[in-house]
Amino acid sequence: MQTVRASSSSQPAPALLLRDISLPRRSPDAVALGFTRTVAKDEEIFAEGERPAFIYKVVSGAVRTFKLLSDGRRQIDAFHLPGDIFGIETGEEHRFTAEALGDATIVLYRRSSFGALALDCGELSQQIVSAMMRSLEQAQNHMLLLGRKNALEKVATFLLVLAKRISKDDRIDLPMSRLDMADHLGLTIETISRSLTQLERKGIIDLPTHRLIVLRDKEALERLDT
Repeated sequence: MQTVRASSSSQPAPALLLRDISLPRRSPDAVALGFTRTVAKDEEIFAEGERPAFIYKVVSGAVRTFKLLSDGRRQIDAFHLPGDIFGIETGEEHRFTAEALGDATIVLYRRSSFGALALDCGELSQQIVSAMMRSLEQAQNHMLLLGRKNALEKVATFLLVLAKRISKDDRIDLPMSRLDMADHLGLTIETISRSLTQLERKGIIDLPTHRLIVLRDKEALERLDT
């Protein structure tokens, strides 16, 4: 897969997108800082081990970040949804590979310019710190999820987290496949399917389509999450 890169054909990010992360309008670099890119399903955005040149923000669609383990299995670290900032690295290399879950629009912000702007804009600095703290919290929660819960509890927790992030009227339009869910939760796709079916039979969720989940009993999900 080819890694997404900024090029001469990239379009400057619209002012709305720049305002979304509170870039200082007085800065002459603000207009040139962001480049919007459209990426296709499964297209690589950056690869593990690459030097990080950009910080990324999801505008539409969704992105997964993952590692390939030594035995060939894929471990999905996180799903990044519209509004999420990702690709913030403290080291000299990307720790994960990032791919689009489906057709997506992202903004690439040049790291070389981003740092200087962050120093000039306290609000922007705070947003970067907040994004890093959320990433750390998600990583800690993910470790707990993988290590301390059974399959049904993992799926219940995952659905509750998604509901907080993207649910509309207790309806979750899944941006990821069941294989993605399995690789995130450390389960097999068969176990994911069995767990969802079990929740449906208990009257906790409805499954109108393969990608649509309706939460019927959040309290029951929360009991499984504890």
